Amino acid sequence: MNRLVFLLATLWVHQNSLGQIRISTFHVDASPRIGSPLAYDPTIAIQNPLSCRGIIIQSSQKPVILCSIDWLGVANGSQTEFKEAFAAAAGTTTNRVSIHAVHQHDAPRCDASAEKILSQYGYGKKAYDPILLNRVISRSVEAISKSMRSAQTVTHLGLGKAAVKMVASNRRILGPDGKVKITRYTATKDPAIRDLPVGTIDPFLKMISFWNNSKPVAVLTFYATHPQSYYRTGKANVDFPGMARNAREQETGIPHIHFNGAGGNIGAGKWNDGSPGNRKVLAKRVEVAMLTAWNSTEREVIDANSLKWQVIESQLPLARGLDKKTQIAVLEDRNESDSNHLYAAKHLAWINRTETKQPVSSACLTLNHSKTLLMPGELFVEYQLEAQKMDPHSFVTMAAYSEYGCGYIGTKIGYSQGGYETSPRASRVGPGSERILMNAMNKLLGAN
Repeated sequence: MNRLVFLLATLWVHQNSLGQIRISTFHVDASPRIGSPLAYDPTIAIQNPLSCRGIIIQSSQKPVILCSIDWLGVANGSQTEFKEAFAAAAGTTTNRVSIHAVHQHDAPRCDASAEKILSQYGYGKKAYDPILLNRVISRSVEAISKSMRSAQTVTHLGLGKAAVKMVASNRRILGPDGKVKITRYTATKDPAIRDLPVGTIDPFLKMISFWNNSKPVAVLTFYATHPQSYYRTGKANVDFPGMARNAREQETGIPHIHFNGAGGNIGAGKWNDGSPGNRKVLAKRVEVAMLTAWNSTEREVIDANSLKWQVIESQLPLARGLDKKTQIAVLEDRNESDSNHLYAAKHLAWINRTETKQPVSSACLTLNHSKTLLMPGELFVEYQLEAQKMDPHSFVTMAAYSEYGCGYIGTKIGYSQGGYETSPRASRVGPGSERILMNAMNKLLGAN
């Protein structure tokens, strides 16, 4: 009798409280046109299609949209365009939309603000493709509107994790003086550098799944590493994390959405010499971790009242040495390279943003005891590890690579250590960013 009462009570909870949460997903092609720019080269082929995909969470609150796109990054004005269009399509507000890039390198980059500057100086459409941006947004808006009409009730939340073996390694190798002596890039040909210790990483891939009773509806995965095995091929591709994601989606028939964690100072360099065949090897290792996380998933009844969406807006300090005069001089010099013009435009776009006090958003989605941090830039992995320490009793995941205009965001000590990631070319923010973002994470997680 007691067993029957328990089952009836559980069913009542499912039908009444939990029915408040509904999930739908969208997935559209985000591949560039042949001849249009990838991040570093013109597109000569589509090796495998790029995608813009996401999840829409509907409840008694306004919808929340988490989106992941197979591009290098989405920055400044392009973030605004995505958010405004998605929010209008879903009937929500822009601060409840989070746009992230997986950060593949044989993929387009997207920054409407920098493109506007380049166009003013006669360099437009060399680095960015506004037509592609508009097409992907248009396709996504249509897909979002359609998917919301067929949203499924979610009754359970699944949480799982697994160690990813022989993929991630720290890129910054310090010398005896505490300064960066070697940058171990993702493709490292020198075996002596590959043989150096793994260094600080987060070895775990984490997974959140949404279920309608026994039926899985969608899967989110999170793993921190630079995603390229090799690049500069001119062939658009999703590289090894995208391959792993696609394989699991094909195997299970469940929409999979993958987010890159705080992987700014992480890559596969210890395990990868850049040989093309290694891409499949790395992909398989991530795929195995996704499978293991799936098999270890523990499901729990969703408490609809636990759903919380919080946003903190912050002003990050401008990197030392970034000034308008220098960037304008580069843009005015027709003899400068296309690459230098591009970086000057990106720097100037961020300077303009800083001067007009446009904030950077950090957000947190809470469901039951899972908390997903949505963070800007190419964060160092230390941010992700520290977030887990802030709230050790929660299942903390992190998606970085949201606002890409700031570039890398190092730790305070990282800026004093030197190295590529904290150089003026790579990072447009300063060492004070650590305190600001750590405080934001602390508040979002509700930690003491």
